[in-house]
Amino acid sequence: MDILDLTAVELGERIRKRELSALEALEAVYGACRARDRNWNAYAAFEIDPARTAAQRAQALLDSGEAVSPLAGVPVGIKDNLNVRNCLTTCASKILRGYRAPFDATAVRKLKDAGAVPAGTLNMDEFAMGSTSETSCYGPVRNPWDRERVPGGSSGGAAAAVAARECVCALGSDTGGSVRQPASYCGVTGFKPSYGRVSRYGLIAYGSSLDQIGPLARDVRDCAALLDIIAGPDPMDATSIPFPDTRFLDALNGDIHGLRVGVPEECFGDGVEQDVQTGVEAFLDELKRVGAELVPLRLPFLRYAVPVYYILATAEASSNLARFDGVKYGFRAERYTTIEDLYTRTRSEGFGKEVQRRILLGTFVLSSGYYDAYYNKALKMKQMIMDGFAEAFRRCDVIALPVSPTTAPALGSSLSDPLKMYLSDIFTVPVNLAGLPGLSVPCGFDRRGLPIGAQLLGASGADATVLNAGYAYQLATDWHKRRPEGLEVSGNV
Repeated sequence: MDILDLTAVELGERIRKRELSALEALEAVYGACRARDRNWNAYAAFEIDPARTAAQRAQALLDSGEAVSPLAGVPVGIKDNLNVRNCLTTCASKILRGYRAPFDATAVRKLKDAGAVPAGTLNMDEFAMGSTSETSCYGPVRNPWDRERVPGGSSGGAAAAVAARECVCALGSDTGGSVRQPASYCGVTGFKPSYGRVSRYGLIAYGSSLDQIGPLARDVRDCAALLDIIAGPDPMDATSIPFPDTRFLDALNGDIHGLRVGVPEECFGDGVEQDVQTGVEAFLDELKRVGAELVPLRLPFLRYAVPVYYILATAEASSNLARFDGVKYGFRAERYTTIEDLYTRTRSEGFGKEVQRRILLGTFVLSSGYYDAYYNKALKMKQMIMDGFAEAFRRCDVIALPVSPTTAPALGSSLSDPLKMYLSDIFTVPVNLAGLPGLSVPCGFDRRGLPIGAQLLGASGADATVLNAGYAYQLATDWHKRRPEGLEVSGNV
């Protein structure tokens, strides 16, 4: 079997049994990337020497018996907006080109402490702003199932790398669906934890009240194993929440008899491609077959989610990105006359068009005369969405719906119509507004052979319930085991 066809948990077990070493696993990743990443452009940078040092350290921990994590020695890709000490961390933006992080993000530090090996930084939409991974300064990421299609975004590099067997598993970030949507488009599994479950310290912020770090992997077990490592309160993050300690991997038993699965009528019908609807309906039928109870729901507040999200997210982005001015770090314009001119030229030349668009939108909704009309009203609507979900979860344990109304669009089609791109987030952004856990699992293919993803949501803190429901589905199906055709092998075990 190809090393990179193993799941992360399977690979970790092989490494613990001395059937291969942590360094051999890392070299398999680099071999695959050398052979085919030119096809997908999934990686932003390879930090080979630090990664090899980390692999050797992981092997030493294993040899001494100190490493107990199921993922010790396993290479993990890191989205390019998570700080990795002494490594390039650029948010796929010209304005941070050449920047090397002086510290590890908490999630990255926890990975290293568990013996996992950061293998390289993954391409993304610039500053996580986009749904296609086309706005990167490194060029667009391509979908391994069809090179002329997008992989989704903003964690498109992570999803593409996992799907293309250039990465065993990865960490991404999800502000409005940026883990779940690319997982859906690329036929892999992606999980957004409850807000506050994972520290955001060291994640370069887009929307601070919405961002959450989450895993992308081959299956639910891998996501649970990664979450076991990265979850937990952090004194460096004032928004982290001390949820009750849970061992997510151990909690997977696949038993969902009596689980109440809410099915919102607003998420099926007009605007959803027929193949997507058919795939998600089959997903629901399978959940029912293995013991779940389907409960009809109405979530009328969903129609407000996209405008509320883009008001709040852009407002926070305009504030968060004010720090990138050419003075402290990163890109600086060469020709300027005054300090104000330096700021203007640096930001105009350093930020891409989509980032500039969102900064301008955010500055507008926060400006005098519009703050109450837009931003304050959006905050009230956010609370209404949170209350609406809380009411829904009194009737059900999880909610099932599509990840996206469509499968992966063609390259270039979304950027030509930004409003259409924003509306494609209709089923993912409500989860971030309410701070809920959300899981994307592969559930089939459309008539063009493109993956379809189904989504499971839970109440805040119910991450284990959501993961177990997805695990039960994956025990009964094999959609998550499919791989794109034509991938070269990278080594055998």
